[in-house]
Amino acid sequence: MSTPDPTQTIGEDEGERTVTVLELFFDLVFVLAITQDTSFLSAHLDARGFYEGLLILALVWWSWVGYSWLTNSVDLDDEPTRIAFFVAMTGFVIVALATPEAFGSDATVFAVAYGVVRVMQVALYARGSSAAERAAILGLAPGFFASVVLLLIGSVIGGDAQLILWTLAVVVDIGIPLVRGTDGFQVHAGHFAERHGLIIIIALGESIVAVGGGASQEHLDLALITGAALAVAAVAAMWWAYFDIVAIVAAHRLGQARGGERNRLARDSYSYVHFFMVAGIVLLALGIKKTLAHTGDPLDAIPAIALCAGPAVYLFGHVLFRKRNVHTWNKQRIVTLVVLLALIPVAQQIDALGALAMVSLLLVGLVAYETIRFREHRDRLKAQIAA
Repeated sequence: MSTPDPTQTIGEDEGERTVTVLELFFDLVFVLAITQDTSFLSAHLDARGFYEGLLILALVWWSWVGYSWLTNSVDLDDEPTRIAFFVAMTGFVIVALATPEAFGSDATVFAVAYGVVRVMQVALYARGSSAAERAAILGLAPGFFASVVLLLIGSVIGGDAQLILWTLAVVVDIGIPLVRGTDGFQVHAGHFAERHGLIIIIALGESIVAVGGGASQEHLDLALITGAALAVAAVAAMWWAYFDIVAIVAAHRLGQARGGERNRLARDSYSYVHFFMVAGIVLLALGIKKTLAHTGDPLDAIPAIALCAGPAVYLFGHVLFRKRNVHTWNKQRIVTLVVLLALIPVAQQIDALGALAMVSLLLVGLVAYETIRFREHRDRLKAQIAA
């Protein structure tokens, strides 16, 4: 019997799979994780807290990314695999619960639970995947475990050393697939794109939850009702910007790719670029929460940055997404994100409701322009892909 070549992508032309209910169940813990991270950011409204919150989000995102690749490979109807998934979910839940004090009393708990999530990912690959994929994951595993060790050491030392070591852990964790590559892994294009689309939905849901969080301590008056409507409009525009045509074209492009090209495209377009989209949504959720809590007052620096830069980072992800997939720049989205960034100082001078209105109008205006200006082109693309 010949030895499988670990440089080959396997199973890419086999029957496509769809996202399973177990994966959706697993993704519920990501809902908790991003909710906790938004709460962390809300409670740490300074530059250091802002950076720490984004660092936690990067760790949470990358651990989820590992499982988005894993479920392309393993049999989720296998009972031991299900049990192992539940163990990983438990670790993920503990990571989320430790997030509020991840840079305090629960740092070690966070690091240990994160380690469990990563170890279970490697173990599930080793148990249920092909020889080529086992070789591929073992090539990445030293980087994963080095990241966990850095988290553990940083959690014990604390202070500035923790911040530095945890930053290095993120760099190692995210950088290892660039260094070692992703050849050997299996990518079902439709499943992979669908899974990431659903995680965007989950993240957008956090912005809707933020409406309730920001309004919970306020009397329901006209200003609050207006703010809630503006928030929903902004989130709806962000949904439209992704799902109307961008997600469809990207999924089609991934399906056309073959071999190592498909794996690199999946890594770059989804594992890496989608982080900017999720981070932007989380920041917008923070901005909405603070806006609705104080509709008549100007925003402080961090909430103003979150409200304006959040959608800008989200659109930056879209620009990179398009560039990686079809090799062209989306000029109108570049212009919109630049304008959003320019609004940050304005948002600190006017009342929060006015700042939210500007952000919402910009986002709605963007999708309205694209829908009208490129209607025929979009319809033609959709018809070509459907055919």
